[in-house]
Amino acid sequence: MTTNTILLLLLSLVIAGGLSYFQYFYKAKNKSNLIWFLAFLRFLVIFGLLVLLINPIISKSSLQITKTPLAIAVDNSSSIAALKSDKKALELYQKLISNPALKEKFEIQSYQFDDEFKTSDKFDFKGNQTNLDEAAKNLKSINKNLTFPTVIITDGNQTTGNDYVYRFDPANKVYPLVVGDTTTFFDLKINQLNVNKYAFHKNKFPVEVFLQYAGDKPVTADFTISQGNSVVAKEKVSFSSSKKTASLNLLLPADKVGLQIFRANISSNAKEKNSYNNIKNFAVEIIDQKSTIAIVSSINHPDIAALKRAVEVNAQRKVILVKPNDISQLQEASVLVLYQPNSSFKQVFDNNKAAGRNTFIITGNSTDFNFLNQQQNNLVFKMSGQVEDYLSEFQSQFNLFAIDNIGFENFPPLQNLFGTISTNGNVSVLLSSKIRNVSTNAPLLAFAENQGKRTAFLLGENSWKWRLQSHIDNQLFEKYDVFVDKVIQYLATSASKKSLVVTHENFYNSGEDIVINAQYFNKNYEFDEKARLTITVTNAETKQAKNYDLLKGNNSFSVNLEGLTAGKYNFTVKELNSNTSYSSHFEILDFDIEKQFVNPDVLKLKQLALQTNGKAFFENEEEDLINTLLENKEYKSIEKNVSTKTPIIDWVWLLILIAALLTTEWFVRKYNGLL
Repeated sequence: MTTNTILLLLLSLVIAGGLSYFQYFYKAKNKSNLIWFLAFLRFLVIFGLLVLLINPIISKSSLQITKTPLAIAVDNSSSIAALKSDKKALELYQKLISNPALKEKFEIQSYQFDDEFKTSDKFDFKGNQTNLDEAAKNLKSINKNLTFPTVIITDGNQTTGNDYVYRFDPANKVYPLVVGDTTTFFDLKINQLNVNKYAFHKNKFPVEVFLQYAGDKPVTADFTISQGNSVVAKEKVSFSSSKKTASLNLLLPADKVGLQIFRANISSNAKEKNSYNNIKNFAVEIIDQKSTIAIVSSINHPDIAALKRAVEVNAQRKVILVKPNDISQLQEASVLVLYQPNSSFKQVFDNNKAAGRNTFIITGNSTDFNFLNQQQNNLVFKMSGQVEDYLSEFQSQFNLFAIDNIGFENFPPLQNLFGTISTNGNVSVLLSSKIRNVSTNAPLLAFAENQGKRTAFLLGENSWKWRLQSHIDNQLFEKYDVFVDKVIQYLATSASKKSLVVTHENFYNSGEDIVINAQYFNKNYEFDEKARLTITVTNAETKQAKNYDLLKGNNSFSVNLEGLTAGKYNFTVKELNSNTSYSSHFEILDFDIEKQFVNPDVLKLKQLALQTNGKAFFENEEEDLINTLLENKEYKSIEKNVSTKTPIIDWVWLLILIAALLTTEWFVRKYNGLL
């Protein structure tokens, strides 16, 4: 409080006393106790009002102790229960959080992780996946810019996410507390099986298998792949103390059309602790025709290679490269991609008028737009000779097929000649163009349909940069390739548009997200946001049925059918307002990735501890862990002197007191007839 404030308060005392004296004692004959009481009340009221006018600042200091966080993260996945360590994990957790010395030194934070990471002090060990990478990312975010230790109660067996060893902050020590029996048991395991989802009838499809052995003695195992009661492939595999892994590459015949279920199995004469990981079911859909996409171009450009790779990611697609003067190769093509057409393409356009194939026209700096105007009338081009860069803008109202915004606005610009582009007729725009930040209201990626013939237009070259940018953003090409596949799929089908379009897989693995997407279109073939979609899923064996509502997204409806057990299911999607329905089936293959382990991954957890300068402990060494945490002098509580300043006008109770004093004075004067 400043000197001026103190002087003003003293002056307030004098003024309050003087006014009280003048009002009650000056020339007063009666100086009874009542008068003294009333004068005191008046003194307090006047002084209180003057104090509020002066509004002095009251400073208050207090000590605040900030403890170092101690993050305790418990693996809540079902692999802990499979290793029969769930009770031990809970016991270790309780010992840590209830230790008085730890509670005094640290601010204990409790978390759980499986496929997700969240704050929790209750665990059921039923998680379908283990993602330690997610735990590392969230812990860094929660305790940002702090030095803190982390205790992870886990078996170290991660089933999804990036390698967790290098994902934790190396500046903060991690102390893995390993649960599970570390004794090495004899175990044969199908570690990984790679196979394409699709194969083609009367061909052979490859299956790649990685096998793993735990044990010290030489052993010979039989690996078989069977379908029903028939064995379609069989191999002898030898392991020893020096040969712990083996890989097999097999070719299986695709002699039946449709969804085919196979069973891979490895076995030996020795008894195993865990035989669940000896078996892996997988499915392949055998299709009887492969669609051919012809890319016609008179020039060489990186766009062509990028487009070819993106299209052929789908095993149902085959891409051929054709020169405009070699139209004989177009006989087998179902879709034509015309890259930067010019006058040399006249024979291609003439041939396609009779064939009626759907086309994908890509323009660029070498395109003859006058020729293109003569060959089609969906878009009208009035172009100059100047080159311009066009950025993309996603149109969420697009409804020809379900497509997500994969970050088009962040993609590099496409190059095309500058000019005006106008639409003519039934044209749907997925991407519109921008020059810098100015919208041109012109299409960049558009689709047209006339008399059953479909045409797509990509108005710019250098789309290879889009695929590269998508890989930079997502660490894989998948999102961009799915986008290209949907464009080709739209062009590859000539079926008339249905009111209810449902997208789903024919088979799923247990533990995967079982997502079914649907779109409903009104009579004008416009996406109907007011549609009411439900799905009925029926187990083909038990006939048990479950009903779900589909939730609306940006341009589609979707449902996640989590919790379904392995088996065959029939389902029907129904739009309640129009009673339009779609029926199909899918199968869930029995595969629980969390049951594949017989031992904790001690080596990986020790690597993690070494990477962060921590130390790994086993489940019977919790006291050593507690002592290590308590003896570490890096983790000290921080004592802060917190000073708070409060203006006295914020004291509400002072206003209430003044009002109460005035009220009391009035009632006393009224009662004694002094008013």
